Amino acid sequence: MLIFFDIDGTLIDEETHLMPESAREAIEQARKAGHICVINTGRSKKLVDADIDKLEGFDGMLMGCGTMIVYHGEVLLHKTFSKRETELMIEGLRKYRIDACLEGAENNYVDVPERMHNECWKEFASGFAHLHYGTFEDAPGHCDKFYCYAGDKERMDLFMAEYGHNLEYVDRKKGFFEVMPKGYSKASAMDTLADLLGIPLEETAAIGDSSNDIPMIAHAHIGIAMGNASADVREIADYVASELQKDGIADALHFLGAAESPSCR
Repeated sequence: MLIFFDIDGTLIDEETHLMPESAREAIEQARKAGHICVINTGRSKKLVDADIDKLEGFDGMLMGCGTMIVYHGEVLLHKTFSKRETELMIEGLRKYRIDACLEGAENNYVDVPERMHNECWKEFASGFAHLHYGTFEDAPGHCDKFYCYAGDKERMDLFMAEYGHNLEYVDRKKGFFEVMPKGYSKASAMDTLADLLGIPLEETAAIGDSSNDIPMIAHAHIGIAMGNASADVREIADYVASELQKDGIADALHFLGAAESPSCR
């Protein structure tokens, strides 16, 4: 079976920033049993690299909501906005007073504080100031997707109507949105990798916890929501596992027949 895993809230606890040992052990069991375990995350490679030491033991990584696929160290796909496309996105973001982090493989990019529009975003952006991101001026030609704060869906839709002909977004709630090239998602990345490996959709499973996981959970043959998942994710899942810190990954893999029950440990 080809099994896809989200990172934040699924593999790594968002408070401790660690992967539970039970999750690591269950994934090792699954791989030893012949299952292919692949990360499928909204994070760009830059953000994955920040936690790469915690994410060993996987066969591949699908990053940036389907914009980059790496399997056994080989880059199989990398979709990047052109220089002109990025310049137009920045123009639109500034016009509609939408703050964003433009995400790429080599680096991520945020506007200078003086040009940030929303106090909520300024507070959010302060949390990754230590990562030394580039500025919007550095981004053109190096951006795969972006995460933004529009405040409300109406403003986001105005931006999309004028500048989003080649974009699509996921509503991450509370005014935040995740924006990808049109046609790219966690589900599209699943299809691409499965096709390359010659694995039918009937032999796939996906495990996640948040709104950007819905495409892959709905698309996989078996979709699993973590116990700590948002309500919209739990509603569409075939199975709701335990919470991450309560052996949730081990529970999910046991449900799939890929690992022993957490109670057997």
